[in-house]
Amino acid sequence: MSRRNRHRKVTRIQSEYVQKQEQNLERQSREKKFLYRRLIAFGVLFTIALSSMFLYHLNQRAQLSEKQEEYAEKEEQLAEYQEENEELNREIELLSDVEYLLQIARKDYFFSKDGEIIFKLPDEEPSY
Repeated sequence: MSRRNRHRKVTRIQSEYVQKQEQNLERQSREKKFLYRRLIAFGVLFTIALSSMFLYHLNQRAQLSEKQEEYAEKEEQLAEYQEENEELNREIELLSDVEYLLQIARKDYFFSKDGEIIFKLPDEEPSY
């Protein structure tokens, strides 16, 4: 005999107790399904939240490394400007000296003292 036929031969008891038990089992089954669905929904939400926080963290790390590189570049630029500033301050001090100004005038503009002859020599050595 088939399995279905065996089950059909068994009659159900139609008592109030059996109906309550069946209702109780059906209610528990529905609660279990609802619980699983709720757990799945919370799991999906948790996964979405966790992945969004992870992506945000990666984005922040990338921005931090960019800012650190930019900071290093600005530090180098600042050092260059400070050196240039020191050189300009030294030149300002030298330009306040009259002897230095006269030396520049003689060298660049060919000014001479009375009775002095200026010879301009080439800056580069000739190649043979």
